[in-house]
Order: sequence, then C-alpha cells, then structure tokens
Amino acid sequence: MADKRISFKVDGEVQGVNFRSFTTKKAHSLGVTGFVTNVSDGTVQGEAQGSSQALKEFIQHLSKGPSAASVSSLEQNDIATKSGESGFNVK
Repeated sequence: MADKRISFKVDGEVQGVNFRSFTTKKAHSLGVTGFVTNVSDGTVQGEAQGSSQALKEFIQHLSKGPSAASVSSLEQNDIATKSGESGFNVK
C-alpha cells in the first residue's frame, strides 16, 4: 500500500559507484516504487513511493549507499502520490 511519496537528492561521491543499482535493489526488496537517475550536477535524484515504514528504511539505506559511495547529504521532501505506478526504474 502506497500511502506516501518522496523526492530525494543524494550528494557526495554517488556517481560511478553503482548507487542507482544499489537504490533499485533496496527499493525492490522493500516494495517501494519510483525511479532514480544521475544528474549532471553530480547528484543522484529520484522519487520513491510506498508505506511510511518502507520509505523510512529506504532513506536509511540511501544515507549510507553502497560500499564505494560516500554520501555527504541527503534531502527528501514529501510530494503527491502517483497512482498506477509499478516497479522501480533507473532513468
């Protein structure tokens, strides 16, 4: 049940370290839908939707990232949920 949606922005050493793949795996394991993408400013950004508990765990994983990553900051904002979304994709 998706009762919440967030946008997220992860800054630090987060590109070229399998961050998007890591994010996608965590989303699938938690039943979170949405997307993740590399941005030209060096950040990784995306949106995630799921239960409050699943999103809380998802954000905890994002704040650490894969072992090769070094996360310096993580921003998240509540946004409107989207109906009919299935899966979590890399854009």
